[in-house]
Amino acid sequence: MSAISNSPMGPAAFLSGAGLRQRVLQLEPEESFFVLGDSADSIFCLQTGRAKLTVVSEKGKQATITLLSPGDFFGEESLAMAPVRRVATATAVNACSAIKITREEMRRAMHEDHDFCDQFLSYLLTRSMRTQADLVDQIFNSSEKRLARTLLLLAESGMPNEQKTLIAPITQETLAEMIGTTRSRVSYFMNRFRNLGLIDYKDRIHVHKPRLKAILLDQFAET
Repeated sequence: MSAISNSPMGPAAFLSGAGLRQRVLQLEPEESFFVLGDSADSIFCLQTGRAKLTVVSEKGKQATITLLSPGDFFGEESLAMAPVRRVATATAVNACSAIKITREEMRRAMHEDHDFCDQFLSYLLTRSMRTQADLVDQIFNSSEKRLARTLLLLAESGMPNEQKTLIAPITQETLAEMIGTTRSRVSYFMNRFRNLGLIDYKDRIHVHKPRLKAILLDQFAET
């Protein structure tokens, strides 16, 4: 977790303290902040809710690069020296809000405020390491284990000491797309997790974090 995300004042106040001009966007589930190939002219900081970064292959297969939590920045490719295009699509997983900062404004603040620049660069390094872990998860882990890890990531917005966390509304179709499998497989795994006492769900999903973390230490059967 970055210094920005962990700041007692929160990312919004942290950005305001840097003197950044910004505006807040409100998105509904499945709305996009930007799409692969768009001109990269701004950077975002998620305030509430969850979002995801995805890419699409030439054959139309979609893959999730990483999940975004409150306090996460995304769209940092806009800070490149030369104008670039978006390298992924950023989509709201559930209703969320984010701060939008123009490329010029963000670069100005980084040049003028060295403390802000240092913390932001630290964040980028932390995010890069987390993205690598997400890619390793996609490549080497079974779809069942990927689902367990995704549920834990979605539960991270709760209090650290909570034993049981209610995650934001999310469909099985969205979970299937996020882990690269089918809705029927997600339904099967969810029923298995419930029978094992790892989750409860009806309209919303309750994650038993200690139990799910413990079982992730064991190897799920390959699927």
